[in-house]
Amino acid sequence: MADSVDPRKLIAEAIGPFALVFFGAGSIVLASGNANIGLIEIAFAHGLAIAVTTSALGHISGGHFNPAVTAGLWVTRRISTPSAIGYVLAQVAGGILGAVALTVLYPEGLREASNLGTPVLGPGIDFGKAVGIEVVLTFFLVMVVFGTFVDRRSDNVANVGGLAIGLSFTVASLAAYPLTGAVMNPARAFGPALLAGEWENQLVWWIGPVIGGVLASMAYHYLFSEEAEQGAMASR
Repeated sequence: MADSVDPRKLIAEAIGPFALVFFGAGSIVLASGNANIGLIEIAFAHGLAIAVTTSALGHISGGHFNPAVTAGLWVTRRISTPSAIGYVLAQVAGGILGAVALTVLYPEGLREASNLGTPVLGPGIDFGKAVGIEVVLTFFLVMVVFGTFVDRRSDNVANVGGLAIGLSFTVASLAAYPLTGAVMNPARAFGPALLAGEWENQLVWWIGPVIGGVLASMAYHYLFSEEAEQGAMASR
């Protein structure tokens, strides 16, 4: 995960969230008018969008595509503060542009029926529970990111890292999409909310993912990283 602020990296970081919103939120927009599109299709639309973009562009920018991932790398000092800020701004911009594309290209009736794919809380899920769910989902997502893309010992699995990260999105959606939307990415939530003007519980998808991402990053760094392994060996 290179650290310099390079325009090519910022563009790559914007493309990932653009795809996640356009294909992921787009599948929700279509589902509002098509009974044949349901949970499985929505889950795979999100997961495959991340899988293909991470596989295509992960070697350019590190494939964060998510402020929660960037926050985790920042707290473990794997990315500088200026680079982290640039990455997050690019990710949010990508999410907004994805929502703009949906607004321009998708039918108005479907957009309005689905609030442009803006996530909502399911029945019986209050703010606290929703944050907790997003913390858990993002924790496992970022653990996969660290295990396949960040850890230098993972070169033997890096070629399938994009698929593994995408499948993390898919399995999370299958488990929790009806509860919180299984967003795990503030940029994914913010873009559609901005264009649809739907802000209810928006903080859920900032607080939960960032906490989950930071916790996973610190857990991996202090328990499973190469540095942690060397420290454990030295103490024996």
